[in-house]
Amino acid sequence: MYTLTRFGVTIYHIHVPLVRKEGTSGAFQVSYSFKSRMGDETVGTNPEELIGAAHAGCYSMALSNALASAGFTPTRVHTTARVHFNQVPGGFAINPIDLETEAVVPGIDEETFQKLAQDAKENCPVSKALAATPINLKATLTR
Repeated sequence: MYTLTRFGVTIYHIHVPLVRKEGTSGAFQVSYSFKSRMGDETVGTNPEELIGAAHAGCYSMALSNALASAGFTPTRVHTTARVHFNQVPGGFAINPIDLETEAVVPGIDEETFQKLAQDAKENCPVSKALAATPINLKATLTR
């Protein structure tokens, strides 16, 4: 069983320096601003970092589920999502997202692991939501 947490976003006029984001569960509160988005040492986060966290978490769950469904029990799955925020003609774009996952999965061979890792990327709900953005995957099986 999975528990889904929805995040509410309150956005104020662009000149207000910080936006407060609070999850409906109350477990998540964070501020962010345009300056934090551009990496100027401002304390806070940004939408791309939140997308990365959601994507890494969703992918790890999708891969763990795919491995378990194929009869393998992972002892560790760790995923990092690097969301690239680039200036493009007419504004900015998220392009690409680099997923890097490292897993310890007893009894699986490299080929099977790579197939399941790729399938998890394609079937992760967050990957599907981000289908317009190129998503690169580097999956490493460790012993």
